[in-house]
Amino acid sequence: MSHELLQVIWFALWGLLWAIYFGLDGFDLGSGMLAGIFREDEEQHHLIGSLAPIWDGNEVWVITAGGVTFAAFPKLYATMFSSLYLPLFIILFGLMFRAVAIEFYHHMDYDAGWQKIWGWVLSVASFLVAFLFGVAFGNIFQGMLLDAQGYHGTVLSLLNPYGLLTGVLFVVAFLMNGASWLAHKAPDDGFRAKADTFAKRMWPAVLVVAAAWLVYTPFATRLMENYLKVPALFVVPALAVVLLVLTRVYLEKGRHALALLMGSLTVGITVVAAVIGLFPNMFPSRIDPAYSLTAFNSSSSHYTLQFMFWVVVVFLPFVLLYQIWAYRLFGRQGTGSEAGHY
Repeated sequence: MSHELLQVIWFALWGLLWAIYFGLDGFDLGSGMLAGIFREDEEQHHLIGSLAPIWDGNEVWVITAGGVTFAAFPKLYATMFSSLYLPLFIILFGLMFRAVAIEFYHHMDYDAGWQKIWGWVLSVASFLVAFLFGVAFGNIFQGMLLDAQGYHGTVLSLLNPYGLLTGVLFVVAFLMNGASWLAHKAPDDGFRAKADTFAKRMWPAVLVVAAAWLVYTPFATRLMENYLKVPALFVVPALAVVLLVLTRVYLEKGRHALALLMGSLTVGITVVAAVIGLFPNMFPSRIDPAYSLTAFNSSSSHYTLQFMFWVVVVFLPFVLLYQIWAYRLFGRQGTGSEAGHY
């Protein structure tokens, strides 16, 4: 394979890995945020217990996406992590504290006070991860203050209207999917009804914020350029809209597993649609497109990309099989807390 073809393949894989991560860990983060709303002891026990077997498997994808960025696009990795240092640093600590909160919650089963504290830690950490990932990717979609000398923005410049709107979109979508997961895993009718009601209430919020984001995107970003060049690509965002509608349909029918699937696919396909709009840019410059980091000017050597391609071909199926096995084992309806796996 030519170097250019491998660059395109790795760009597509980079986008796909982020889409898988946000699709899977999105409901995980959403459920974590809900620990601040489902505050009764029994509710938090079931909520955190439902996350215990699957959160670490979901986060494999963010590690993989970060690893691909480092290995396949080292220049992008260096620029991205220096430009977005503070939000990514907070995200890293948020992911760490989520793991600590889930572990310590179960080990503190003799002290209800500490369990409450770790429930709040889980909620706040999950919110920060979801919101700041949205802000970070919103800024990437919009373009960074990047020139030949590097990034010239500040933390405050990242908190622009489009970045904040994308952060809010991530939060409300993840909350809806998290509530669908909890309704699916609920061990009793009372818990299920509360989670179901919350998911249904979040759906209009997702619809409104997503509509605002779609309207704002052509004015704030250059994501529409590829779609205007190849109109057939509009089928991808259209699919995301259809999936969002199906999410509501299945929520109304009380089929929470399918509502979760549709909601997670909505998130994943939306990320794919945005990445399609980015191509070939990976870290676009708002100052001058000539300074943008692309799949072609920030990638590793031909040999590195080719070697990594065959590594992925061999090992990725095993990761997928593990994920499928984990969800078949721990994703059954109404199984409640899985804390016993510890």
